[in-house]
Amino acid sequence: QVQLVESGGGLVQPGGSLRLSCAASGKFVRINVMGWYRQAPGKQRELVATITRGISTNYSDSVKGRFTISTDNTKNTVYLQMNSLKPEDTAVYYCNVDAQFSPFRRADYWGQGTQVTVSS
Repeated sequence: QVQLVESGGGLVQPGGSLRLSCAASGKFVRINVMGWYRQAPGKQRELVATITRGISTNYSDSVKGRFTISTDNTKNTVYLQMNSLKPEDTAVYYCNVDAQFSPFRRADYWGQGTQVTVSS
């Protein structure tokens, strides 16, 4: 099992910044991929950004150049720095982790979600 604790959401004005954090704990051997997804009211959950083994990053087109994903591997924590926020970024943001438990067993976990609201 993996426990994920998210923090950092809140209310911010358009053009503002927020940083989300997600700390993973559990009896895994390593974390393969950490990522952030979001779900706005009435919409499907969508990819925001992922980072693989702390090196390779992937962003949705809607956030490229504004959001930055990073990790602190010593703390098994992933961050999402969100700059130049827009009202359309308003959503519940979910942390996702792909954890390896043995050479042949890996599993996928979701955080509880944190609300980000961009509004004046």
